[in-house]
Amino acid sequence: MEITPDAFIYWQHGFARLNATIVVTWLNMVMLVGGSALVTMRLTSGEKLGRGQNLLEVVVSNIRSQIGDMGLEPVDEFLPFIGTLFLFILLPNVLSVVPGYRAPTGSLSTTAALAICVFVAVPIWGIRRRGLIGYLKLYIQPTPFMLPFNLMGELSRTLALAVRLFGNIMSGAMIAGILLSLAPLFFPVLMNILGLITGVIQAYIFAVLAAVYLAAAARTHQDQEKKSEQQQNKGGSSHG
Repeated sequence: MEITPDAFIYWQHGFARLNATIVVTWLNMVMLVGGSALVTMRLTSGEKLGRGQNLLEVVVSNIRSQIGDMGLEPVDEFLPFIGTLFLFILLPNVLSVVPGYRAPTGSLSTTAALAICVFVAVPIWGIRRRGLIGYLKLYIQPTPFMLPFNLMGELSRTLALAVRLFGNIMSGAMIAGILLSLAPLFFPVLMNILGLITGVIQAYIFAVLAAVYLAAAARTHQDQEKKSEQQQNKGGSSHG
């Protein structure tokens, strides 16, 4: 039983390979870009909105709300990156219930690439917000002796992002294959439902963790003071 799309090779010439991971990844990008283009071409501000626009507005508004809850402001600055990560992981995880579809998130190369995107984005936003010196100071807090441990933490959390997503998708595929071989008439429906739930949860967890890492690097001292003042104001108004 093949549990990774890397094993399905459509074309090979020397060291160059065209496997299911690459093909389905490009197919997912075409669906995401094409679907967004079709919806945005027919945007309207009237009372009657199309189904596509309604769905897109619900998705975008919920993503914006979650980013705001993570403390990333302005939200629109981080929306394209976090939103793209979430939708790129969500779509194949949901479509994995379609017979014959090979989710690219079941490949370690895909999940590693997504984790590397987060790994690169964190210092970019951190330097943009804090400056180079201010960002580098994060690695020697609370003491300079923490430098090697903070560096190891950066690498280990990137590895954890990749392995966590890959492991959950791979284990789901493996369990589904085992159960389907034991009871092919009953378990397909149950496994499809569990697959949908797991796929949505994994996409949400990956996007939230990426937002948390970005918030830790990009949040300046002024942002922390502003947030603490807002919390104090909320607490004072509730007591009043």
